[in-house]
Amino acid sequence: MPFYFLNIDMEITKEYSNGELTVVWKPKLCQHAGICVKMLPQVYNPKDKPWIKAENASTQELKDQIAQCPSGALSHYTPTSP
Repeated sequence: MPFYFLNIDMEITKEYSNGELTVVWKPKLCQHAGICVKMLPQVYNPKDKPWIKAENASTQELKDQIAQCPSGALSHYTPTSP
């Protein structure tokens, strides 16, 4: 009887919102460079749960910081209006 292996690469993503913008974090991509923590320590604190508090920064501050993420582990989107 043959064995079949199902390879499902389930990528974990976490989302955090400030009401205007949603920050998406993909832990598998994170290189732990620490740029997020250095730029916005009021938002990113690895010792806290949740570790991202998007409500502690403006939408523009979040966009500017996310653009500096070297690994692409951080991204964002804005909700679309109906």
